[in-house]
Parts: sequence; C-alpha cells; structure tokens
Amino acid sequence: MYKRIKMFSVLSLLMLAGATNAQKANRYEFSVQQAVAFAQKNNVQVKNALLAIQAQMQTNKEITASALPTISGSIGANHLPNVAVQTLPNFISPATYQVLVNEGVKDGNGNPIKMPNDFGFIAAQFGTKWNSTVGVSLQQLLFDGQVFIGLQARKASIDFQEAAAKVTEENIKTNIYKVYYQLVVSKTQIELLDANIKRLQKLDYDVKALYKNGFAERIDIDKIEVQLNNLSTEKIKALNSIAMGYIGLKTLMGMPAADTLVLTDTLDYNQIKEDVTSQEYNYQDRKDFQYLTSARQLNTYNVKRYELSKLPTVALGASYSKLAQRNQFNFFGKGDWFTASSIGLNISVPIFSGFAKDARIKKAKIELEQTSNQLENLKLNIDQSVEQARLKYKTAIATLDFQKNNMTLAEKVYQQTKKKYEAGTGSNTEINAADVDLKAAQTNYISALYDAIIARVDYLTATGKL
Repeated sequence: MYKRIKMFSVLSLLMLAGATNAQKANRYEFSVQQAVAFAQKNNVQVKNALLAIQAQMQTNKEITASALPTISGSIGANHLPNVAVQTLPNFISPATYQVLVNEGVKDGNGNPIKMPNDFGFIAAQFGTKWNSTVGVSLQQLLFDGQVFIGLQARKASIDFQEAAAKVTEENIKTNIYKVYYQLVVSKTQIELLDANIKRLQKLDYDVKALYKNGFAERIDIDKIEVQLNNLSTEKIKALNSIAMGYIGLKTLMGMPAADTLVLTDTLDYNQIKEDVTSQEYNYQDRKDFQYLTSARQLNTYNVKRYELSKLPTVALGASYSKLAQRNQFNFFGKGDWFTASSIGLNISVPIFSGFAKDARIKKAKIELEQTSNQLENLKLNIDQSVEQARLKYKTAIATLDFQKNNMTLAEKVYQQTKKKYEAGTGSNTEINAADVDLKAAQTNYISALYDAIIARVDYLTATGKL
C-alpha cells in the first residue's frame, strides 16, 4: 500500500512538472514574413551583428573625443622628512672680505686684510618639509590628420557594420524561406499519403468482399495489406522528417524547441508558377555588394589617414595651479598659496620614421585595390548566379508541370485499372503496377514541388529581391 502511495506521489509530481513546463511554452502562428521578423529579433547571429553596430557607435564616440578638449585636475601633497642639502660655492665670504679690504681693516698682526684665493663651499637646504599643489590642465588637439579622417569615416564605419548585419539577416532569411516553404509543401506530401492510405483501405474492403464471393484470392488481400503497412511506415518517416524540419526552423528563428510553431502561409500551383525572372536586377540590391562597397569606402579613408600622417600635428596646452610650502602640515590654515599658470602651443613635425609611413600608405592602397577587384569579381558572380538561378527556376517549373500532369494521368490510370479489376476484366498484377506508378508519380511531383520552391528562393536571393 505504501509503495502504491509513493508511486502515486512521484507520478503526481512528474505530471505537475510537465504541466508547469507546458505553461511556459508559447504558441506562435507565423507567416514566412513573421518568421523572418521573429528571427531578426531572436537569432543569435543577427543579435550579435546588431550589437556590432552599437559597438561601432561607441568607437565613433572615442574618435569624436579625440577632437574635444581634455580637462584634468590634480591635487597632491609631499612631505620631506629630510630636506635635501645642496652645496654651493661660498658667495657670502668674498663680499665680506671685499668690504674689509675696502675699509683697510687690519688683522691681529697689524697687517691689512687680503682677499683669500679659495673660500670653499657652503651647505644649504632649499625648500620646506611640506608642499602642496592644486591645479587644472587643458589639452586641445588643433590638428591631426589621422583624427580628422577618423571623424570623416564615422558614418562609413556605421554603414559598414549595418551592411554586415544585413548580410547576416539575408542569409538567415534565405534559409528560413527555404525551410518554411519545404514544411508547407510537406503538408501536401502528408495529404497524398493519407489519400493513398484511404484509397488502399477502400481497395482492401472491396477485395475482401470479392474474396468472400470467390472472385479474389487471399494473396490479393495480403498484397494490399503489405502496401498499407508500407504506406503507414512511409507516413511515420515523413512525419518524423517534418518534425525535424520544425526543430531546424525554430533553431534558425531563435525560438525555443518547446514552443509550438504553426505555419499559416500556403502555396498553390499557380503561385509557384508565377514568373519572377522577368524583372531586371541591380547589383546594389545585393546585401553582399553593399557590404563590399562599404568596405571599399573604409579602405579609401584608410589611405587618406596614412597620407595625412605625414603632416604636423598641432596641440594647445594650458595649466593653472596653486602651490603652497609649509614646514608643518597646515595647508588649511593661514599661509600663502602661490599661483603658477602656462599656455603653450605644441607643433610636432614628423621628419623621418624609417619609411614606415610609406609602407603603410602602400599597403592601404593595395588593400583598396583588392577590395575593388573583389567588387568587380562579385559583379561577375552575381551575373552568373542570376543566370544559373533563372535556368534552374525555368527547368524546375517545366518539370513541375510535367510531374503534375503525370500524377494526374497516373491517378486516372489507377482508377480505370481498379474499375477493370472490380469488373473482373483486370488482374491483381495490373492494379499493383498502377498503384506503384501512382506512388512514383506522386513522389516525383513532391520532389518537383520542392525543387521549384528552392529554385524560386535562390533566384530571388541572387537578384537581391527576396
């Protein structure tokens, strides 16, 4: 009895925990645009790309600060237990002797005092045991070529980071479109499997009726049951594949796996067939082209920055301070505070740096040329990818038309063969062959549908119009 109560308690706790987790899970019904919008807010790569823009903004503030005045204050006190002693030439004794010589004073022996040849040195302490200084200083950069270019390049730096973020968003968006619409198409696959199962169940019912009346063999029933089992297994695999697809889509979107995602968009045959290849495309519509264009602009500023590093830098400096000297620590009492101030202009002229500046300029120009070459190469790649995507799309649409007609024809053949079999003029072999052909046609149609959707997304991505 005790074990049963304990087991019931454990099960109750597990059910309560499951209910709590279920309450935390959210349910979303998204169109493909809503799925993309969700990913732009929650995908880790996109969030980091957007944070990079904010980081660049802070870097720009640092660059701006270089052109603003810098003001700093200082306060300090020093204690000298032993004031330094300095020895100086004896400049007091010569003056005294000179007075004595001029007055004709005589020494104890009655001789006139004469000027000695060497008076030696005297030792003296200069300063007090305590001193304190309070001051404020200002530094203002008046001209620095590199800072000047840095100020000009602030907007280009933000544009570069924004372009990088757009490239990341575009890659995520492309993958979301592909997975989203593949999952939408998978609904058609499940519908076809359900229709096949229903069709075989009806055939199984009819054959069993014929078997009871002696117009069919037991082997005919067994074959149909084998086909039903195979279809049920195929449906389980398809549902598992769809579930994995939903997990992949949630990962792309940055959505927790426990949340429920319902796809609201639908795709019909005419929508997929709508021609998207008639529009002209522009290189600037491609996010990667915008990214490289921004990179080239930054490289241009880099060249200018190193070229202006050859110019002198000019800075203004000013300071104001108060100085107090005491033999005791009584700075807050009575006593003099002496004022010191200065204003200075500093001009630093670069003369020779071991050809380092020339090397930096040449390297920056090479990097600029490399970026320009990458842009030209990207144009060629865009032209190629657009043309390949156009051909792939047209081929996929033509294949889709063919497979749709083929599936319709296979369905018609199956129905006619079934009628012949029920009328006793057809064989079980014929109806099995018609069933195999129908399922092959359906599989080919689903495959063509997938290919058409992917080809459509690839073309829109290649032209930058997704």
